[in-house]
Amino acid sequence: MLDNVLELIFSASFVFSVLRLTTPILLATLSSVISERAGVGNITMEGTMLISAFVGVLISSWTGSAWVGFAAAVLSGALTGYILSYIIFKMKVNDILAGLSINLLGSGGTVFLLYALTGVRGISSSLSSKVMPSIEIPLIKEIPVLGKIISGHNVITYMAFASAFIVWFILFKTKIGLRIRAVGENPDAAKSVGISVFKTKTTALVIAGVLSGMGGAYMSMGYVSWFVKNITAGRGWIGIAAAAMSGQHPVLGMLSALLFGTADAVSNTLQTINLPSQLVLMIPYVVTIIAMCFYAYYAMKKKAKGKNIEK
Repeated sequence: MLDNVLELIFSASFVFSVLRLTTPILLATLSSVISERAGVGNITMEGTMLISAFVGVLISSWTGSAWVGFAAAVLSGALTGYILSYIIFKMKVNDILAGLSINLLGSGGTVFLLYALTGVRGISSSLSSKVMPSIEIPLIKEIPVLGKIISGHNVITYMAFASAFIVWFILFKTKIGLRIRAVGENPDAAKSVGISVFKTKTTALVIAGVLSGMGGAYMSMGYVSWFVKNITAGRGWIGIAAAAMSGQHPVLGMLSALLFGTADAVSNTLQTINLPSQLVLMIPYVVTIIAMCFYAYYAMKKKAKGKNIEK
């Protein structure tokens, strides 16, 4: 049995599945990174992904176009980010409470709207929703092993990994990135030099919403081809943990997301052998808790060392 598991894990198909399963976690991670860099405690990744997953399925089934559905999903994510910003900064609602309300809306509201708009209960498999295309990369697909790992993924997977470097470029190589980091580190100082704190934080949350929207679209238009209640299965929360572990750095966040994607892939692989399903399904979440404990220990140790140096 162990030999079979090891054979499955050390295979090209397993690494392929790691990249596939990392995609929504990575997009949630990047969404958290850019929010935290702007100094906003954004916990809406789970809810935003659910809303976008629902919108993508609904619009693609109505229009018959996967790309229109994807665009609608991304726009719904951006709109959710803007609404969050308005609630926090204009209505003066605590950011955590505002985030929880959006997460609850994403969890319950999408199921209600699915039934109200389509008459479908629970799962949208009866709708003729579309799936985003997979891409076979010329030349690379012909390379043994590597071709099986890199080529043939859903287009959103390639977008996700490219987004890690795009977010890095935005944060550290552009004026808007400098402003986002400035308002995140010291909003009063940023305001004193003429930077609009509200506009800058809103921009960051809209970008975060776009990234979460892509993650939601992937779940219902790439990972599977339908919408069901809580389809994200906690991936938005795992993305927040991955972002924290990376020190809110987009490229390091990609590596953190790969760790959790690997845990998810291991969980899926172990389901093929005779192990209790409950034990197998909890693996990604156990890995998240363990990883956060190690990160917290390291952060506390580093902080204590800094205090000793100051003394």
